[in-house]
Amino acid sequence: MSYRGMLAAERAEMIELLRGLTVEEWETPSLCDGWRVRDVVGHLLTDTVGPMRYLAAAVKNRGSVDRLNNAIAASFADLPTTRLVDEFEHNAGRLSKFAPRLGLSDLVVHQQDIRRPLGRPRPIPADRLIAVLSYPDPFAFPGRFTKGLRFTAADVAWTSGVGPEVRGPGEAIALAVVGRTVALDDLTGDGLPELRRRIS
Repeated sequence: MSYRGMLAAERAEMIELLRGLTVEEWETPSLCDGWRVRDVVGHLLTDTVGPMRYLAAAVKNRGSVDRLNNAIAASFADLPTTRLVDEFEHNAGRLSKFAPRLGLSDLVVHQQDIRRPLGRPRPIPADRLIAVLSYPDPFAFPGRFTKGLRFTAADVAWTSGVGPEVRGPGEAIALAVVGRTVALDDLTGDGLPELRRRIS
């Protein structure tokens, strides 16, 4: 399947998930530090923000990516959840059409940011998982975690890097290499202590 096809399938799964959440689940803390589930969805609406509003927010937050992301997520956070889902389904994702590989990596991780705390696991199709493992979101600076280590997925045919090995489910590796500490408990190998040190 093409990257655009995988991204469309991932978006469809995300929409189905969001439409089934309870009021309490929308308020649950996600894997993203300081963000509830509704804040993660607000973040995913970033590309619906007009260029002038985005520029103004960037200036106000002095160019800090973290502060900018927090501000934009917060600007959507109080919308009714049905509106958040409708915005995600019908208006978000425009930029991903021009960079589907990046969009896929971002969306797969953020879907897991929501699913793991809610105890709503899912099997990620192998082609999507391998695509994300092969191209983790560069804006998360994965190289600071992966340099000098070898990663091997135990459930799909994928390995990358040279050095002490970190091994485990592909989903856990995909989360760990973009800094999600919760995934470390699912991994093993001689390289795990170093990976844990870098992330922590």
